[in-house]
Amino acid sequence: MRAFIAIDVEMNDKIKEIYEILSKTKAKLKMVEPENIHLTLKFLGEIKEKDVEIIKNEMLDAGREIKPFKVLLKGTGVFPSKEYVRVLWIGFVDEGQTKIFSETINEKLTKYGFKREKKFQPHVTIARIKSREGKEDILKIVDSYREKEFGEMICNEIKLKESILTPEGPIYKDLEVVKL
Repeated sequence: MRAFIAIDVEMNDKIKEIYEILSKTKAKLKMVEPENIHLTLKFLGEIKEKDVEIIKNEMLDAGREIKPFKVLLKGTGVFPSKEYVRVLWIGFVDEGQTKIFSETINEKLTKYGFKREKKFQPHVTIARIKSREGKEDILKIVDSYREKEFGEMICNEIKLKESILTPEGPIYKDLEVVKL
């Protein structure tokens, strides 16, 4: 099964606003379904059923020192660059908890053969750009929302999720939930 470790982010009116603005552009976008919005802490790729318990235990250990924390969803940006836009994101601002967890879980899972992530930058992907068409419109929207606040949330759990790929888009299923 294909899996990742994440923090769920709920759709709110401010995020809905940018979704609606983006949908009015000529850009070929694949918006992240509202129920699938999340921050990825670690992409695992293909795992076996027997790996679930190991990953859960390492998640529990990595999250042991992290207490529930406040997050500010703020600003927009693109990956990998303005010249080659592939992903549109909203910023995920905390006091370093997600970076600590990401680095710790990366370290813990390498001993089981999981690949180490290079650099963690907290963000919430909201759309994937499928072509260059409408790129200028996208960049104007990103610039106009660069400092916009999209709301606050309390993070009190981290999830191991399965990603089931379908022609209509991915379906995410919670495999394990670790409370902070």
